[in-house]
Amino acid sequence: MTDSAPVRELRLVVTVPDHDEAVRFYRDVLGLPELADFSSPDGRVILLGAGRATIEIVDQSQAEFIDRVEVGRRVAGHVRVALEVDDSTATTRRLADGGAEVLAEPTRTPWNSLNARLDAPGGLQLTLFTELGD
Repeated sequence: MTDSAPVRELRLVVTVPDHDEAVRFYRDVLGLPELADFSSPDGRVILLGAGRATIEIVDQSQAEFIDRVEVGRRVAGHVRVALEVDDSTATTRRLADGGAEVLAEPTRTPWNSLNARLDAPGGLQLTLFTELGD
């Protein structure tokens, strides 16, 4: 990607019912660094860093296949957040202890990664994945 790319940053904006709980989970439990606090008397906004961003566009058939592989059944809505982590097993445990509901424990996928699925505070469904290599 060059400096002339039409999009310079992908920012996922999540509206949550419990701001404190969501910030605690994503910043303190998951470990995303706080980049900025744009809060004002009109509302609260915390910007967290989440590494490199991509948009993965899949069709219905692929979404159903991914859900079957990771969870065993169709569970995701039209948006699911996938986070690459060093150790999906340890991260799954840490996030479960921190308030996420584990939908599926880490599973080796046909695309050679170890993927877990969680429901996280703020209504996001997360896939944690660790690339296993060749």
